[in-house]
Amino acid sequence: MSETDANTTDVLVIGGGTGGYSTALRAASLGLRVVLAERDLIGGTCLHRGCIPSKAMLHAAELVDGIAEARERWGVKATVDSLDWPALVATRDGIVERNHQGVAGHLRTAGVRVVKGTARLTGPRTVRIEGAGEFTARRGIVLATGSRPRLLPGLAADGRRVVTSDDALFAAGLPASVLVLGGGAIGVEYASFHRSMGAEVTLVEAAGRLLPLEDEDVGRHLARGLKKRGITVRTGSTLTGTELLADGVRATVRTPKGEELVVGAERLLVAVGRAPVTDGLDLAAAGLAADERGFVAPADWSRLETSVPGIHVVGDLLPPPSLGLAHASFAEGLLVAETLAGLPSRAVDYATVPRVTYSSPQTASVGLTEAEARARGLDIKVNTMPLAATAKGMVHGQGGMVKVIAAADGAGGDGGLPWAWGSPRSNEVESGGEVESSGKTGAVLGVHLVGPQVSEMIAESQLIVGWDAEPADVAQHIHAHPTLSEAVGETFLTLAGRGLHQH
Repeated sequence: MSETDANTTDVLVIGGGTGGYSTALRAASLGLRVVLAERDLIGGTCLHRGCIPSKAMLHAAELVDGIAEARERWGVKATVDSLDWPALVATRDGIVERNHQGVAGHLRTAGVRVVKGTARLTGPRTVRIEGAGEFTARRGIVLATGSRPRLLPGLAADGRRVVTSDDALFAAGLPASVLVLGGGAIGVEYASFHRSMGAEVTLVEAAGRLLPLEDEDVGRHLARGLKKRGITVRTGSTLTGTELLADGVRATVRTPKGEELVVGAERLLVAVGRAPVTDGLDLAAAGLAADERGFVAPADWSRLETSVPGIHVVGDLLPPPSLGLAHASFAEGLLVAETLAGLPSRAVDYATVPRVTYSSPQTASVGLTEAEARARGLDIKVNTMPLAATAKGMVHGQGGMVKVIAAADGAGGDGGLPWAWGSPRSNEVESGGEVESSGKTGAVLGVHLVGPQVSEMIAESQLIVGWDAEPADVAQHIHAHPTLSEAVGETFLTLAGRGLHQH
């Protein structure tokens, strides 16, 4: 085989994170020749610096919290004598490495050629990979270069006193105090982890509530749970100044009342969002450009194809309505691979992608918030049930809630969910190129959970929202007693007019 033949492929994927490697695996399984270029490690941020290592650490935090609960609530006289940080880190890194080797093995088995090196576009079908030469992609190129943490102007991370979400877990040891800047999912998770490990934690969020993109009641219940654990939560507050000290930071925080508070901490953890990575990609060489926020927007959301035919985008490079979540990236990768293989494409339904925060308490949501539904002028019914109203909720003792938003009778089955980027939902049909509604009414528009292990409870609600089920459809199914999930069932029973314990 000549060098030219060796560097000609069907699909070339730039970036080996969740979106990139899922595209590569699916494309290869469909018989396409695939080259995957990755300049760092296969698995990307999620596997090596984000989702997996952070959830491993949060599990360790749950164990510590469980010992405290056993002592304080249940009379089990147990204490944490000490924390072997190197052992904890070794377990975390072992989990990450096993996942890394697993993904690399899947790629090898699938026949994907992984090329280590920085890749840049040289045309609409050509890519140069550092150290490996120029490659031609017959079917298409997939951009999956991911994102990096945002920093505030004038504030540089040094990996010790000021850290980002990418390096927070890898800083030396555990600090005695942490100031977390940013009350989104990442900031909340890190605040929760450090508090479990004994740190004094202050959480600062500029918006008026935590998780500002989620339902207002989610943010309220979450803040209540975090404050109960001893975390200082300051919403509607901004960082106005930072002074680096030999052993930490001294920050000035402006409250909603205009007060200037001085907060000292060993570590400032900045979690104010992530920015797409396009530097060095040379988009212009292929006739592309990033938007003002740095995203590469598709011209066709049903195919995730850019304005240059054959160049597709997945993962964190996509602007909203994409969610920047690993599990959404998997779906995007499947869609793009199947599109490049010539299979019928169907847009990713972002409205039914679950959103989870793995703090203590956890949050999990799918579909519209109450505010979003009302902003669309929808006639809705809302029911909220505290988890503490159930026996299992009392056992856990963490509070929390189930909140369901449904279209009122006659409001219309699709309820204005933000799904319609070119393809129909499952209960609708295409006719003459137009989408005709099935006419269902009273569909569930959104479900929002706060409490222990709700990340494992959201799958049911994802199906409920995704299949346009009505409360009456759910109410006929029996939830096990005693469980936390029966609160979900009870909430739907009440909306269906069959309330048992809730009136």
